[in-house]
Amino acid sequence: MEVERTPQPAAEAEPRQSPHAIPGKKYGWLSRLRSYLILDLLIWFYTLLLGLLALPGGLFDRSGRRLHWFSRAWSWLIMKTILSPVKVTGLDRIDTSKTHVYAVTHASAMDIPFLYVYLPFQFRIVFKKELLSYPIVGWQLKRSGQVCIDQQKPTNSIAAIRSAVKSLKSGMPLVIFPEGGRTPDGEIKPFLPGAFFLAIKAQVDIVPVALIGTYELLPMDTYHIKCRPLEMRVGDPISTAGLTMRDTEAVSEKVKKAIQDLYYEPSTSSASP
Repeated sequence: MEVERTPQPAAEAEPRQSPHAIPGKKYGWLSRLRSYLILDLLIWFYTLLLGLLALPGGLFDRSGRRLHWFSRAWSWLIMKTILSPVKVTGLDRIDTSKTHVYAVTHASAMDIPFLYVYLPFQFRIVFKKELLSYPIVGWQLKRSGQVCIDQQKPTNSIAAIRSAVKSLKSGMPLVIFPEGGRTPDGEIKPFLPGAFFLAIKAQVDIVPVALIGTYELLPMDTYHIKCRPLEMRVGDPISTAGLTMRDTEAVSEKVKKAIQDLYYEPSTSSASP
């Protein structure tokens, strides 16, 4: 005799936890109000004020030093406003007097202010063309000599790529986000093909850098800043000496492995905001 069984409802999958979430930490309505009514407004104020102040000087700043100063001032104000203690590890082992390409994880809009404050030297950033449409920020990126890449039409970026290689060879460090954009879930995504073309072309070392906690601080598509400890982990330089374009994929895998090791290593920081 067959017995008809009532189908059981499928168990709902538990929400995936962020890679660096703080166990037991909750961000309720008080956190939201603080973010929406205080922190966000202050950040927009800094952006507008310093962006307008930078306009006159930027028109005549061919070296980008003056605009870099404004970017660092803007970033310093933001990093102080978000009430997040920061720990930096590994940077003291890097000879920052030498030129490197810094390959950095990209999980949040806070990553660029983070880098401007905690990388103690002037550098250029490789950014995607879409950022040029942002008021003030796009103008700042363009006038300060950052490297704009058109991911849809790479041939349109040839002049920018040549300029970046020339800058590297003349001693200007470069920051790249090899994932090509922000991660939507906090996990490291595949690297873009040719992400390390510039480093190989200029024959400079690549430094892997993992920013910890920035995704949990401010994920994509939200304005809720969740004040929490952050960390920048810097790995050992990876040489490109003697390599050619045929080695791009192997270099990419090596750098990705180094970044993953840094990013997924358990945090030892006990700081609290």
